[in-house]
Amino acid sequence: MAKAHTDLPRLLVSGLGAILERELGTLRREVEAYPDERDLWREVPGIANVGGTLVLHLTGNVQHYFGALLGGTAYIRNRPAEFARRDASRSELLREIGAAEAAVKAGLSRLEEPALTAEFPEIIAGSRILTGEYLVHLSVHFAYHLGQLDCHRRVVTGQTNGVGAVRPAELSSARPADVQ
Repeated sequence: MAKAHTDLPRLLVSGLGAILERELGTLRREVEAYPDERDLWREVPGIANVGGTLVLHLTGNVQHYFGALLGGTAYIRNRPAEFARRDASRSELLREIGAAEAAVKAGLSRLEEPALTAEFPEIIAGSRILTGEYLVHLSVHFAYHLGQLDCHRRVVTGQTNGVGAVRPAELSSARPADVQ
């Protein structure tokens, strides 16, 4: 029988960190999977956001909420620019992913248990939301857009192969099944 966890808040924070670390790794693999970096910006009828836009939006979102608001970083978000830019190179997008990885670590390392049941430090869409719930929302939001990016990449490149998204073995608690 599995041992019960008595430190659920810490488990939630470490689990969110592991999931976002995995998702950011998938984001990196998606960007690298475009054979021609110009395809990151190629528009497709019926798809609202191109790959590069999704990368800028996801990394800006993470750097703002995890880095600036929770981690105390100096990041200043320009959300309209995330959707307006069309010229970031692949290397710039990869740097933004690296900055987002650092933002997750900064934010979660400073997050104390009482904060999870307190209101998030920013009003969201006119609402006050508990921090723990909003952090779960942010991870789901990330995964939603990551799926859109995968779809965009497959459509513009004609590739049918995935990049190994949502690998359970990449979670920090994963270990071989034959290890007790």
